[in-house]
Amino acid sequence: MKKRIPSARKASGHTQRGQCAKRISILDAAAEVFCREGFSGASIDEIAMEACVSRQTIYNHYREKETLFMAVVQDVMDRANAALFSVLATFPNNADDLENELAAFAAALVRNCSCNHDGKFLRRMVQTEGERYPHLFEAWRKQGPGRVDAALAALLARLSSQANLAMDDFDLAARQFLALINADLQMIVLFGETPTDEQLQIATCKAVQTFLRAYVKPSEKTGATSEKQLRAG
Repeated sequence: MKKRIPSARKASGHTQRGQCAKRISILDAAAEVFCREGFSGASIDEIAMEACVSRQTIYNHYREKETLFMAVVQDVMDRANAALFSVLATFPNNADDLENELAAFAAALVRNCSCNHDGKFLRRMVQTEGERYPHLFEAWRKQGPGRVDAALAALLARLSSQANLAMDDFDLAARQFLALINADLQMIVLFGETPTDEQLQIATCKAVQTFLRAYVKPSEKTGATSEKQLRAG
């Protein structure tokens, strides 16, 4: 997993910097081992060896394996959410060239949030451990998918009046949008592969076309059809 430098590492004092470095090393090593072995298969000894620290050091920081696992999920989720909200900031603000702008947004959402290292890690852990240890993912339930749906629903509500979209339930529309953009990529992602740019473009363009056909107001559809007919004539 790629190393990162959190703000805590800027704190003064050799001891404090050393403790922060150890925590980062432990979290990174634990993420790799949990991803490879699963929660039940991972051992503190293996994580300690990979992090180049002692077994006791891990217990000093995290007390037990379950606490360490939840810390890893939180750490990965924090980065995943940062990437997510960076992409959400590119959501279209107006109806100009809406189809192409929504398709570009959808492609960025999949590429930078679902198919990056952190997205793959979270998906793998939920798929393999979620049923056996649901309590380990309680924070992920609230801060992951829940925040995505709510944020996207708010953006669709803002866009709806400007783009003349007929939406009664923005939360439902948000879930449908996310389901559509992932529909044709599920099998690729399920096996840990990364879709090509071409696959991503085709899937997201089709998804956005389907989404807009469902939500553009009838008058807007009729107007668009009439304009095309006039141009053809």
